[in-house]
Amino acid sequence: MQEAIKQKQKRMLRLVKSTNAIKSEQKPMIDSEDYYKQVERYAEQIRKTSNADEIIGILDIVLSETRGLRFSDEVFAAQEQVKVAEQKIESLKSELEQLRELVQTDQMTGAFNRRGLEDIFKREAARSDRNAQSLGVILIDLDNFKQINDNFGHQYGDSVLINLVTVAKETLRPSDIVARFGGEEFVILLPDVEMQDALTIIQRIQNNLAKNFSIQSDSQALPITFSAGVALRSFGEHQNSVISRADKALYQAKRTGKNRAIPALT
Repeated sequence: MQEAIKQKQKRMLRLVKSTNAIKSEQKPMIDSEDYYKQVERYAEQIRKTSNADEIIGILDIVLSETRGLRFSDEVFAAQEQVKVAEQKIESLKSELEQLRELVQTDQMTGAFNRRGLEDIFKREAARSDRNAQSLGVILIDLDNFKQINDNFGHQYGDSVLINLVTVAKETLRPSDIVARFGGEEFVILLPDVEMQDALTIIQRIQNNLAKNFSIQSDSQALPITFSAGVALRSFGEHQNSVISRADKALYQAKRTGKNRAIPALT
């Protein structure tokens, strides 16, 4: 009799354990009340920043936690609301990414603008330091651009700038970056490249530009050319410093005949 009672108690104990396990499995990974509190905190962080990258990062966290909700009885009733929330977050992320591209891009040429260059330079410089790799920084300036504008008009001058960026992008590697630095000046970033390779790449762009685009003047085709200063960034070197070195080399290229690339001093 006592043995039968013991067996019955064991069965009841197993049943209790099984029930508790089921309840544990049904418990949401993130409690809905905590989730909404977290979302409000993230919303406050978003209100305090104007940096698109930071906002997108926060939205990634919110989206991850939204998807982390487990459909308990409480949350199961709100499945559709959760799906709608995910869609809205994804849509907002997409819009912010498009806005970031617009803010960082020179609308006429399609190259990055100075703001975009600053963000990309920080990323590439950090990668360069982390991996002990070089980073080529080239400052280029179209030759005789004022005369082109004066003689042929600003619309023609704009087409020269657009064509330069097009040729550069077609010549460069996918990892290389073209940014409009101001007026007819452009900066090109070449990750993991040595000086001789950087000079060869710039010469290739010069050749392709001259071959594909020229000015018709007095029944004569005059090639579009540019001068360049080429610098290799030192470990930990700031953007202003390396561009300043490239600018000095560019000035030397202009002074010694134009349509050439000069290495910067270290």
